[in-house]
Order: sequence, then structure tokens, then C-alpha cells
Amino acid sequence: MINYDKVLSERAVALKPSGIRRFFDIAAEMKEVISLGVGEPDFKTPWSIRHAGIESLEKGHTFYTANAGLLALRVEACRYLKRRFSLEYDPKSELIITVGGSEGIDLCIRALVNPGDEVLVVEPSFVCYTPLVQMMGAVPVPIVTHSADGFRLTAQALRAAITPKTKLLILPYPNNPTGGVMRRHHLEAIAEVLRDTDIMVLSDEIYAELTYGEERHVPFAAIDGMWERTVTINGFSKAYAMTGWRLGYAAGPAPVVKQMTKLHQFEIMCAPTTSQYAAIEALKNCDEEIEAMREQYDMRRRLLVDGFNRMGLTCFEPEGAFYVFPSIRSTGLSSNDFCMKLLETEHVAVVPGDAFGSCGEGFVRVSYSYSIAHLVEALKRIERFVKSL
Repeated sequence: MINYDKVLSERAVALKPSGIRRFFDIAAEMKEVISLGVGEPDFKTPWSIRHAGIESLEKGHTFYTANAGLLALRVEACRYLKRRFSLEYDPKSELIITVGGSEGIDLCIRALVNPGDEVLVVEPSFVCYTPLVQMMGAVPVPIVTHSADGFRLTAQALRAAITPKTKLLILPYPNNPTGGVMRRHHLEAIAEVLRDTDIMVLSDEIYAELTYGEERHVPFAAIDGMWERTVTINGFSKAYAMTGWRLGYAAGPAPVVKQMTKLHQFEIMCAPTTSQYAAIEALKNCDEEIEAMREQYDMRRRLLVDGFNRMGLTCFEPEGAFYVFPSIRSTGLSSNDFCMKLLETEHVAVVPGDAFGSCGEGFVRVSYSYSIAHLVEALKRIERFVKSL
């Protein structure tokens, strides 16, 4: 008999399972559960995008593409970044199409980080960053953000975290799970700290189209002097409701993208061909669909913020993404106990805040990428649960 404790990778075994998926899997086995746990749009992919994918199949476009992706898609992605965010990239050398934004994050970390390097991870933040850093034998260094600061990274906190071993800063805004957003003047303060260093930045901007209010998203690469040190990660899952199509992209300086493409060649070969043809249509013709979905998310956002504050769970007002991050400290329960008891008694699934870093303890993440009727019923159940405590 093989002793798997001896043959399995020590780094892989040491990784903790995703706190998001744990509650999703439990909820999937229960009846009449309202799940607010997974960050997946409830909208169907816009029809013109689906039609473009279908048409590509009818035409027999079922073969590998170039490793970096269809040139036509890379050209459209570069046009989109210039049109929406005033960012300029060469589609032949400074942008790669990836299997979701997640692969882009992995490729960027692998291309830049050596064992022993320190990687600054803004927390609370998405669950994948720290494990991917650990798999490289590097050291994740959390930088805690606070609701009083809008869950934004401050220049002071960044400066205090930098050491001679710092190689990379992971900047995840608009933020999952908090909904925090960095406006231009916040980013400029971060840029001043980095300006005379060799620290690179992985700017995860998958929620770039989902910001609320008059001021729209500002990419970190658009800040003076930051383009050359920034790899921007984006994709189609959130803005275009294309989670299952598994398509994203990474844009950055050619020397970095070259190494990312080489890793991508060995890992993946190329992103799904059908998805790439569909994405061309998304970038060309779906700005109005993005705006329509954003308006719906905005309405849902205000509903949840008002609902949680009304029931006594203090809720920071998010300015981006599609999550709220209410504090549950007033209940006296830990984040994990709150979520488990809520699931058991009221059949509502939300995610413990500590799944996104230890500083998330005392909070829960609630996604509003669900229908108004879904959210209204969930709020009723959560309020009933809180009152029962």
C-alpha cells in the first residue's frame, strides 16, 4: 500500500481549502437554501455573445489558437482598455488571453516571484493570492485594511510593510470581499511609495466595470510612472456574466508578458477557442449590456446595505464589485459560527469573513449577484435569525 502522506507534495497538503467553496458545498446538499455565497452573476450571458460562440462552432472554429490567444481578440482587448481606461498596450507583445482571470494571477506570480521573496497581499481579499504565493515557496505578507478607511490600502500601511525582500504587491480593487474601491488620489499616494523601488504590482481589476457613483474605475497602470511596473488582470466573468466561459487576460510590460506566455504554453496551450470568439463580440458591442447589469447591481447593493444596517449589523457601503461585508460582532458569534448557525436554522448561505484573511473575522461576505426577490427573502431570514439570538 502506498503511504500518501509521504508521496503528496508538502506545499499542496499545507494549503487550506477555500472557505468560499466549503459553505457552497454544504448548501448544495440542503433543500430550500438561499445561497448568497458565490460571486457569480445571475444574469445570462448576453445573447449576442452566446450567438458569436455558437456561430464559431458552426463555422468549425474548434482548433487551437495561438498560445497568447486569437490576435483579433487581443486587438479588441487593447482597444477596450484604451477606450474605457486610457491604457495602451501592444496586442502582439503586451497582452495574453488566459483561462479566466485566475490563470492570469497565477502566471503573473510565477513569472515574477522566487522562493523566499516577500509578496504583499492586501487583506481582506480573494482567497487565491496567498496559496499561489505559498506554492512558489515565497512569503505572503498580509497588509490589513479597515472599514474606517473604506477597506483601502493606505500609503502608511504599505510603507510599513516593505522590506528589502519585497518583490510584488497584490492590489485587488475593486475589492472582493469588501467592495472597497481605490480612487485616483488613493492610487497616487500608493504610487509615491513605490516610485523609487523595484517592486512590481499585480493589479487585479476583474471588477473594473462594477463601480458605483459618478467616478468610474481608475487602473493602477494609468497612474503616472506605474505602467512599467504593473500587470493588469481583467476578464469576462463578472462584467459580461461569462463565468462558465473561463476567459480572462493579463496586460503588462512585454518582458513580463513574454515569461507569462511561456508558462502558459506549458500549462494550458491556449484558452478555449469558442470563448475567445464570443469575447470578441463582448468587447466590440456589449457596453450597453454592462451598464444595464451595473445599474441592477447598484439597486441590489443599496437594498442589502440598508437591510443589514436596519437589523443592527453595521455594514460598510461598498463602492464596487457585488459584495457587502457586514460586521456580525454585535451577535457575539464568530464568523464561522454565525454562518453555520444561519445555514442550519434559516437555510441561508453566506461566507465567513476570515476566509479572506484572519482580519476578516467578525464579518461575513454576502453577494448581491442574485435577484431582488432572492435578496429580499434572504434579508427576512437573516433578520429573523439575528433577532433569535
